[in-house]
Amino acid sequence: MLTKWWFVALCWLSVAQAAERPNLLFLFADDLTWRAVHALSGEDIETPNLDRLAARGTSFTQAYNSGAWQGAVCVASRTMLHTGRQLWRAKEAEASLADYWVRQHRLWPQLVAAAGYRTYMSGKWHLRCDPVKVFDECRHIRPGMPKDGPAAYERPREGKEDAWDPADPLHGGYWQGGRHWSEVVADDFEHFLEKTSDKPWFMYLAFNAPHDPRQSPRGFLDRYPLERIALPPNFIPTHPHREAMGAPQSLRDEKLAPAPRTPHAVKVHRREYFAIITHLDAQIGRILDRLDASPAGKSTVICFTSDHGLSCGEHGLMGKQNPYDAAVRVPFLLAGPGIPAGKKVDARIYLQDIAPTFLALAGAPIPQDWDFKDLRPLWEGGGQGRERIYFAYMREQRMLITGRHKWIVFPRAGVHQLFDLAADPFETKDLSQTAEGRVLAREIFAELRAEQKAMGDPLDLEGFHTDLTPPR
Repeated sequence: MLTKWWFVALCWLSVAQAAERPNLLFLFADDLTWRAVHALSGEDIETPNLDRLAARGTSFTQAYNSGAWQGAVCVASRTMLHTGRQLWRAKEAEASLADYWVRQHRLWPQLVAAAGYRTYMSGKWHLRCDPVKVFDECRHIRPGMPKDGPAAYERPREGKEDAWDPADPLHGGYWQGGRHWSEVVADDFEHFLEKTSDKPWFMYLAFNAPHDPRQSPRGFLDRYPLERIALPPNFIPTHPHREAMGAPQSLRDEKLAPAPRTPHAVKVHRREYFAIITHLDAQIGRILDRLDASPAGKSTVICFTSDHGLSCGEHGLMGKQNPYDAAVRVPFLLAGPGIPAGKKVDARIYLQDIAPTFLALAGAPIPQDWDFKDLRPLWEGGGQGRERIYFAYMREQRMLITGRHKWIVFPRAGVHQLFDLAADPFETKDLSQTAEGRVLAREIFAELRAEQKAMGDPLDLEGFHTDLTPPR
């Protein structure tokens, strides 16, 4: 346990080490799938600044979030990030964030601060505690999402006028307060940079973008005429198990577009998704340019990632409450002193591994009860990624990636799916009913059960046969 004496000793040690350690800049998006960075996927999307960040640093190409205990997947992801605890242990910690974790100085930014860093925060928080008590300075603390209205849902419908204009500031949302929220975060970075002292600093800049309502200035939407937008290769009008997987049309994210999905509606939503991402990328460019022009530019480690991905028509889905790569896999870019330029690391990681990595870079000890790992050995060439990636969503979904295969379980429907990610990266060819697939399912089921036990997963699959038919 982190005691007060340990905390004082760490503060004392940090003063002597401060001059040698990098500044830490954490850039956090919301709802950004890994494919939405051109340099990572070749997708027809304009992300020149994220591309240059990838070129100057190391890209972790297989970064994942491990799920959620509620529809707001971002809450679980961020709780894991700040407590260092995996999904079900993070759920237990969530209830005591304000009255224990903050008071005991156990959250990620507080541990960095204890190592002698000045800490700053701007943007989305969405945790059960006050960020003002967690960081030295906060500006423009935002809620889980910008406010929308009825016109933002069940749209567009074929043959009907679309009342939603994502470039119209009269809708509020990202323009509430008079300036687009992504631009405000970049403004706040410049404000913080001017105020930094002789201490090294840690900045936590959390964009709401590209979360819906996906609003951006007209010029960014104009870059993506509908004829430019392609349907994802795994588009289908309706997922066959949507109700059983806990993603019914009544779920807020799924209500954004009409059901069944139409090619036109999906293209409209993808156009708006791409536009707000390109606008976000422009703000990343502002931050990178300002940092490069400052004395801190050569001594700052930058991480860009997202709390989870997003389905935008993939598999007939519109949210992040599902186990497909569009929703669970995120971009993860690291750049700065000592980090190789232009390198790609294909080892599988969890995005929350950035928290112990930043602690290590800050010269701070990583708490022994943390579940995430320091990534430095991976870019230094001597480490191994995770053998398995686990995902859970409430009681409705379980998923395990092992080797080249992904196995998905929908317990309530009594069905499962198996994909060969190497041969089928868009997850369109379910192998679960093939002879080979049945053999693999038995093996992976055993691995999933072991991972459930290690994770403290409360869902008991003991009574399910390999074909996931409930026992009689």
